Amino acid sequence: MCGFCGFTGSIQDRENIIKKMMSKIIHRGPDSEGVHTDEKITMGFRRLSIIGLSDGSQPMYNEDGSLVLVFNGEIYNYKDLREELIKKGHIFKTHADTEVLVHLYEEKGRDMLEDIRGMFAFAIYDKKDDSLFAARDFFGIKPFYYANIDGNMLFGSEIKSFLEYTEFKKEVNPIALENYLTFQYSVLEETFFKGVYKLMPGHFLTFKKGEIKTERYFNPMFLDGDYDKSLHNVVTEVDDVLQDSVLAHKVSDVEVGSFLSSGVDSSYVAASFKGDKTFTVGFDYDKYNEIGYAEKLSKEIGVDNRNKTITTEEYWNALSKVQYHMDEPLADPSAVALYFVSSLASKYVKVALSGEGADEFFGGYNIYREPMDLSLIMCLPKFIRKFFAACVKLIPFSFKGKNFFIRASKDVEERFIGNAYMFTKEEREEILKSPSGKYDPRELTKPFYESVKDKDDITKMQFIDMNFWLVGDILLKADKMSMANSLEVRVPFLDKEVFKVASNIRSDFRVNRVSTKYAFRLAAKDRLPEMVANKKKLGFPVPIRIWLKEDKYYNIVKKAFTSKTAEKYFNIDKIVGFLDRHKNGKGDFSRKIWTIYMFLVWHKEYFE
Repeated sequence: MCGFCGFTGSIQDRENIIKKMMSKIIHRGPDSEGVHTDEKITMGFRRLSIIGLSDGSQPMYNEDGSLVLVFNGEIYNYKDLREELIKKGHIFKTHADTEVLVHLYEEKGRDMLEDIRGMFAFAIYDKKDDSLFAARDFFGIKPFYYANIDGNMLFGSEIKSFLEYTEFKKEVNPIALENYLTFQYSVLEETFFKGVYKLMPGHFLTFKKGEIKTERYFNPMFLDGDYDKSLHNVVTEVDDVLQDSVLAHKVSDVEVGSFLSSGVDSSYVAASFKGDKTFTVGFDYDKYNEIGYAEKLSKEIGVDNRNKTITTEEYWNALSKVQYHMDEPLADPSAVALYFVSSLASKYVKVALSGEGADEFFGGYNIYREPMDLSLIMCLPKFIRKFFAACVKLIPFSFKGKNFFIRASKDVEERFIGNAYMFTKEEREEILKSPSGKYDPRELTKPFYESVKDKDDITKMQFIDMNFWLVGDILLKADKMSMANSLEVRVPFLDKEVFKVASNIRSDFRVNRVSTKYAFRLAAKDRLPEMVANKKKLGFPVPIRIWLKEDKYYNIVKKAFTSKTAEKYFNIDKIVGFLDRHKNGKGDFSRKIWTIYMFLVWHKEYFE
């Protein structure tokens, strides 16, 4: 696991600039560094040594030096690929997985991506035709950012390195802010830094003669499901492919540990990885502490659990650092917990397995049961459902079932944009000083819904989360929080072989009235105590709702909400109104407050 940065063109003082850029991402690779520079391109690299400890330094070259590569990630099938490439006459100088990519590109060009099993972001410069080829992995585990500055391409693992490039002009992208307020993460291809883009999952790009072109090479689609296959066979297939994936993700020349919360996903990985150490964090509130559970499970499966209780003060003191490392603001409160568990794990291991992706692949979120809950009322004509919704909206107070009728008046394409829905388009226009009105969230999800228009509602929801929530929230924080602590996190569920199986599971074996992640939980039962396999999905609980009612933290947030920066972007009376109403018990506005506050914390780090 590593970090890289680079730029094309022969800019003045380029050796010094690349060194400064590399210093910004030293946390991604504290073990060593490397630089390639010539009149056409400059590439910098920071290394965290995992595979090929003695000879895996980058940038890496092919036999004649005409190709130069920088790479972040792991190729889990590199040994098999290496053997095939040697048979075809390629000469290897190292034992690292990195070198496989250079020779695979020589052999197959862009078609190389079909052969890879792993997580990756890389860039290959071809001296022969002065072109750059770059790619990001299938599901977006590893990041890749780029910008076109006066015909030269700037690229890297983290945006913060771009700030050292002399021609880069740092400017907030207000359209990104507008849509962040709805999704709680940066949802657009153009990032919060105007002119800087993220290469999307399953995409590659080419750069030649000043022009950047991107293309999708992998589009994970759910199939209709094999209805002839028995539940027993499905469960067996799920367990077999997951065991294979966990084994593949353990390929390493250093010790591998595992994160462990109270959920079935991380518990399954911890029980399967055959390692020695698990890592857990909790908060100093009983309701928000999973350490006792993790210790008990670790003892049952025969591994050592290392844990830490995060104090409230520690949590709040870490917010600025977390938003700095995130590059773009993220309002998910669990990101801070991930920062602390990564910090804990990094004291003992260089690699940790984690359970991200199981919910999106196998149907784990509780919201996926909504289509079943609404099934009877959805049989009514839409105009009748809308009439009911209009009637209940006229009732001035909240009551149980009110939101049910409102949501039932909308088709899934109208009501679901992903796991988080903070501010509606109308709400954000009320709180923003200068709203552009670009975009309605449904404009962003519409093309993805079109891709699965023939699928059932549960599958549609999973597909939206896989392309939005998973990429913009779950994997962003997994990469940035682990690498902030020089730790490689691997996600065995997010494997293309696993997806082949998951994508062909019929929807009622994914989500039904018995449970979410139904087939997966049955597979987990053979490896976990029943109390774990059947445990309800909780996410990672963080007590921000409680904190924001306490004077100390209310005042910290209010100071930010009444600052000059807040006044630049927001209508102060509106956002302070959320804060006051929450403190006075007139509703739970904690997530809305947190979304605004995290932007202000991020803005302070990068622009003040």
